Amino acid sequence: MSTHADVVVIGGGALGAACAYFAARQGLQVHVVERGKIASGTTSGGEGNLLVSDKEAGPELALSLYSRDVFRDDLAEYGPRWEFQAKGGLVVASTESGAEDLARLASRQRAAGIEVTNVGGAELRDYEPHIAPTLRAGAFYPQDAQVQPMLLAAHLLRLARHLGAVVQTGTAVTGFLRRGDQVTGVQTSAGTISTGAVVNAAGTWAGAVAELAGVDLPILPRRGFVLVTEPLPLTIHHKVYAGEYVANVLSSDEGLQTSPVIEGTASGTVLIGSSRERVGFDRTVSLPVLARLASGAVALFPTLASVKVMRSYLGFRPYCPDHLPVIGHDPRAPGLWHASGHEGAGIGLSVGTAKLLTQALVGQATDLDLAPFRPERFDDVHEQRQSA
Repeated sequence: MSTHADVVVIGGGALGAACAYFAARQGLQVHVVERGKIASGTTSGGEGNLLVSDKEAGPELALSLYSRDVFRDDLAEYGPRWEFQAKGGLVVASTESGAEDLARLASRQRAAGIEVTNVGGAELRDYEPHIAPTLRAGAFYPQDAQVQPMLLAAHLLRLARHLGAVVQTGTAVTGFLRRGDQVTGVQTSAGTISTGAVVNAAGTWAGAVAELAGVDLPILPRRGFVLVTEPLPLTIHHKVYAGEYVANVLSSDEGLQTSPVIEGTASGTVLIGSSRERVGFDRTVSLPVLARLASGAVALFPTLASVKVMRSYLGFRPYCPDHLPVIGHDPRAPGLWHASGHEGAGIGLSVGTAKLLTQALVGQATDLDLAPFRPERFDDVHEQRQSA
């Protein structure tokens, strides 16, 4: 079978769904190819965080603020479909040195345009009545929010289909069609699709997809676990996490890192994270890691000690060595575009990434400069190392 589209999007997770929606909204004929089921990859293993609080000043923070505006402006009417909650985030410190680090981070972020309020230890219970009384300080970020990630992907694809997009699941991309260096389509397990643009939104598998096109994209999986409690009365009002979470996000260590991250959901369950480790695509459930997550949560909210855990799940974050996503056209394979490498921030950055990518795709000036996210930047580092 052979068909044609203006744009082929590889991946049916949050990034691919957002790219499909914004491209279709521009009037482009879109064909989404997903090798599994919708949101069955990285998106299904996430918590749905839309955070500005965990980012230092720089391109990713600018993208985070932009994406937040897209959620609240372009997509505001659809927020209830994916359980958008503008709950805010509370970052806490248990030691005096941690409190000082948190205050310095808040100061830098405030200078970069983030809304943040310093919170003394005695004031923390005004925000979270059940929080441990021994904590020294905190910082409140009213711009932090949360969505249900699988609902986000599903509804964005539904909206894209209403605009004429085709969504094809259970179909793997096996190669690229080329005319010289130019990408002219994709070969799939169900046939070929000719196109002028291919968007690689394959999450942790984006590097493998890029390799099919003959280009290097150093995206690696970083495993993380989440615990899910039984439904509770409203107990935790915000996204709450320990200050060391920010350092773990920015770390490049391969070994296990954990820091308590707790939040409630619209259904009453409490999500407990977070862990990070580079173990390839190993899906083995680690009871020691789950135990560390549980103990970290109880340290922040002692009332959780008597709460039952219903289940756990894991996911793989698409990790880039410089902790920046890959967004934009790939000059090494003209016609190939990338939207991946967002690590644990992909849900929050998805719609901003997609809107910017679509602007570039149709030749418009982009609202943010995409140069920091350019796909070929890793070749520059490789060449510098070779010449050193």
